[in-house]
Amino acid sequence: MLVEFGLSDKIVIVTGGAAGIGAAIVEMLAAQRAIPVILDKTGPHPDTLECLLPQSPVADWITVDLTIDDQCRAAVSEVLERHGKIDALVNNAGINDAVGLDAGPMEFRNSLERNLVHYYTMAHLCVPEIKRQRGSIVNISSKVALTGQGGTSAYAAAKGGILGLTREWAAELARDGVRVNAVVPGETMTPMYQAWLSGFDSPDEKLAGIVRNIPLSKRMTKPAEIAASVVFLLSDWAGHMTGQSLVVDGGYSDLDRALTST
Repeated sequence: MLVEFGLSDKIVIVTGGAAGIGAAIVEMLAAQRAIPVILDKTGPHPDTLECLLPQSPVADWITVDLTIDDQCRAAVSEVLERHGKIDALVNNAGINDAVGLDAGPMEFRNSLERNLVHYYTMAHLCVPEIKRQRGSIVNISSKVALTGQGGTSAYAAAKGGILGLTREWAAELARDGVRVNAVVPGETMTPMYQAWLSGFDSPDEKLAGIVRNIPLSKRMTKPAEIAASVVFLLSDWAGHMTGQSLVVDGGYSDLDRALTST
């Protein structure tokens, strides 16, 4: 039996919705009869749209480089032309690009463009319409913002900045009835994560070392578990939640390290 979340016919932009966590969010939105609009640098995947259309017949896809402001502006205009409104924005696109202290200021700035600046750009462009709909924004951050990782200064700065923007926008938009929240994934098994693991001499051994440090069930988080939190925050069920950051990581970030040995 489908639990109703009040998302039927809502137009929800999902950046980076082609794969991984973004794709899981899109699939769950379609299951709730929302109308997901994927904004991704890759072109439309016919098989992806084919899976979405039975549940969300006008689900959509716009190819866009989110680091180019004019392309973002054109994409938002296209969404409004095709669908007439924007109810919600899920800022999700990004990549842990391992830009550390040795990379230099230019690479640091470029990484912020890939992982932080377009969150602001998309919110800036969508907020006038989201205000009209009294809608919602959900930003995807990372446990790296809470724990640090080493060797990834720019990504950590971006993901920490996303948490700051979430609180700032929640404060700024509260009077307009717009809710802004964040989801903070931990170690989540996505195609990108699998590709990273495959670069090690012993991927299985590397994975075993990672999950050993996840207190709950000693396993990776599933993309669908992140998606469920996003859908909840977008929904009427979270109607009085704003400025919050939901950490979905099996206890990795917040529980006693001693638990990892049990």
